[in-house]
Amino acid sequence: MDDTLEELAYLTHSAGAQVAGQITQRADRLTPTYVGKGKLQEVQEMVAEREAETVIFDDELTPTQQRNLEAALQVKVIDRTALILDVFGRHARTHEGKLQVELAQHQYLLPRLVGQWSHLERLGGGIGTRGPGETQLETDRRLIRQRIQKIQQELDKVRQRRTIYIGRRKKASIPMATLVGYTNAGKSTLFNALSHAEVEAEDQLFSTLDPVTRRIRMPSGDELLLTDTVGFIQKLSPMVVAAFRATLEELAESDILIHVLDITHPKAPEQADVVEETLADLGLGQKPCLLVINKLDLLADQPIDGKSSQAPLPPPGLESYPSVLISAARGWNLDLLLEAVETQLVAMDGSRTVLQPPAGR
Repeated sequence: MDDTLEELAYLTHSAGAQVAGQITQRADRLTPTYVGKGKLQEVQEMVAEREAETVIFDDELTPTQQRNLEAALQVKVIDRTALILDVFGRHARTHEGKLQVELAQHQYLLPRLVGQWSHLERLGGGIGTRGPGETQLETDRRLIRQRIQKIQQELDKVRQRRTIYIGRRKKASIPMATLVGYTNAGKSTLFNALSHAEVEAEDQLFSTLDPVTRRIRMPSGDELLLTDTVGFIQKLSPMVVAAFRATLEELAESDILIHVLDITHPKAPEQADVVEETLADLGLGQKPCLLVINKLDLLADQPIDGKSSQAPLPPPGLESYPSVLISAARGWNLDLLLEAVETQLVAMDGSRTVLQPPAGR
């Protein structure tokens, strides 16, 4: 719980807000107001004392829970999913990324429309007596459903174009590798270091939202297409994952996944588990994978030149993966990383990959 709340605070900062306080509760069941009466009163007191404008819950609230909480607290109430979508909206740059964010936001909003027009009283029941509140609600629902349908059609066209583009890449026989990992693990920094691109790389969650592909050279001189993708996170709603399925299709078409892990993070094993579980949910659990243990420069016992061969052990469950210890920020061991990628590609036999570390490691 502490880990996810810390992450929620980080998301809040990424959305441009400041955290005024934090409250937790251990409960056997959820109530119509998500928390118990006593805890709700505690939240009310903290909101008044610290003049908070928004209360964020670290789970996906039901529409009923959200309405009840807003009525009781008299401030805006959002949940983890809404916060993630807000951060996504801030970082979407391409037309496709903006469409995907808008689709997820509309799908999230649709079941929560009830109560948006509670200030309009119904005139009564029966045919011909429906009030303006219900009429407006039905109008909003219809408009949102129409917009969702239009966005899905536009995303289908984007998906078709991507399929054609991926087909061309396959015909060119250029292998493809995709960077995956927990958000803020250093994927974009590594991508920039390898490709000399200028992808935004900040100390923020979801600083990269839209996939970017660049052509790079491997040690043998052969070319490799490298793609940077959105990072994963705990409690990522299936609705959000579904909305970004078009983007995540880049993972399915890759010959190898490069799992970037921030080894300095105190919860690195748990973050690695989240990435592996998300990949499994996407049907990519058996995809060839190379583990890249990043941020070597932040390990106190490493030499300044970054050439130590004493790598920390991979997190539990990832011991079978070949691994390379690097510093993307300092450019350390990137040659060894490319050698490892090339070794993996050469070792591939059909859909099976012989998991061997590169020579000398």
